[in-house]
Amino acid sequence: MRIYDLARPMKGSVLRFLSILILPLLGVALSNPLLAAERLISKVHVLTTKGAIGPATSDYIVRGIEQATQEGAHMLVLQLDTPGGLDKSMRTIIQAILQSEIPIATYITPRGARAASAGTYILYASHIAAMAPATNLGAATPVQIGAPSMPGSPSPNPSDEQESSKTGKQQSIDQKSTLERKQINDATAYIRGLAEMHNRNIEWAEQAVRAAVSLTASDALKNKVIDLIASDLQDLLNQIDGREVKVQDQLFTLMIRNPQLVEVKADWRNEFLATITDPNVAYILMLIGIYGFILEFYNPGMGVPGISGAICLLIALYAFQVLPINYAGIGLLLLGLALMVAEAFAPSFGVLGIGGVVAFVFGSIILMDTDIPAFQIALPLIAALGLLSTLVLIVIARLLIRTRQQKTVSGTEAMIGDTVTVEQYSEGQGKVWLHGELWNAYGPDVLQQGDQATIVDVNGLNLELAAAGSKSVKRGEDQ
Repeated sequence: MRIYDLARPMKGSVLRFLSILILPLLGVALSNPLLAAERLISKVHVLTTKGAIGPATSDYIVRGIEQATQEGAHMLVLQLDTPGGLDKSMRTIIQAILQSEIPIATYITPRGARAASAGTYILYASHIAAMAPATNLGAATPVQIGAPSMPGSPSPNPSDEQESSKTGKQQSIDQKSTLERKQINDATAYIRGLAEMHNRNIEWAEQAVRAAVSLTASDALKNKVIDLIASDLQDLLNQIDGREVKVQDQLFTLMIRNPQLVEVKADWRNEFLATITDPNVAYILMLIGIYGFILEFYNPGMGVPGISGAICLLIALYAFQVLPINYAGIGLLLLGLALMVAEAFAPSFGVLGIGGVVAFVFGSIILMDTDIPAFQIALPLIAALGLLSTLVLIVIARLLIRTRQQKTVSGTEAMIGDTVTVEQYSEGQGKVWLHGELWNAYGPDVLQQGDQATIVDVNGLNLELAAAGSKSVKRGEDQ
């Protein structure tokens, strides 16, 4: 038997063995969803937001993600610089990022920018987290709403716990501490879930919430809080090339190939929303609306104050709907305005007016129910409007006093002292001309046609006369 005759069946057996071993493994590999598929990135939308996270920012980012998906963009870059913001707006943005069909990279830029508080959560939720040099993130502890926060409030000692629990002050502290713990625990669980989703540093995320710690860009990269540090947008895209990301539970390898950058700017709708949701603007719009109604009711028929006031008041109410409003502040504000208006219509020598100004100022200070500076009304604006309201009350009071001292210019009282021309007169009565009208008249003096006489009293449609230059006085006055 020849050697190749023995090798021929052995060769076939090896091939069959390899096919039985390799083909199933190849099928499993092809069917495994955890293996990354390549995704070509040739069109990138770029959003830029700077400032506090609020309703306008949320609308801009959510609409930007929807627009990028509809226009066939392969990736979205969010350039972020924020000191924090409202929890509701932050969660709306994060939900849009997590539901996005395209990868989203949040890039903290320019140098010197930050992603504090709400910005840290958004960074953790993004598929790619990047920072520019000399930037920082962290301080993600939720801010107490409605009352001053009490971080680090000491727990009472067991020895005096029974005694301190008898006081209302201690009960108030315990309630605030409980509310604070609930907020911190909720925020901690939220950011831990985001960290687990993108395999980022969970321990540091929890410390950012509980201890309000912050990190520089280099420390964040070292502690695996972010994915990379990029000097600019082009450097960011270069470093992303070949990186694996998970989008809706599917792994993709990003392949950057001469991407077209499309900068998406805020449209008029976002600009309008950003303007009216500024607490100072919304506050002024509300006052314009209220004063417009007051002027319209005071002088009906003008139209302009009423229409302008209605428009401003409706816009202000919409803005307050999306802002953190303290309804006690609204109540004090309206009470103050009502008292100042009452002072104008029913003078009380300043009692109503001063009380109105005080209620107005205190209501304005606590109107915005948040400790975030970007969503508070500026104290100089409140002081200026309070001073302006006081000056308006002083001017109104002086005008009312001057009006009371002026001579009556309407009604029957205004006719007393006027000069009339006698048309006919006999036996103490007759007819006279007054302002082109013929009136019945009477009086003790002897008058002839064409004589001038003075009105000393008015009784219904009859005028009591005295000869011009006579010393007769109005009936009822002291002699």
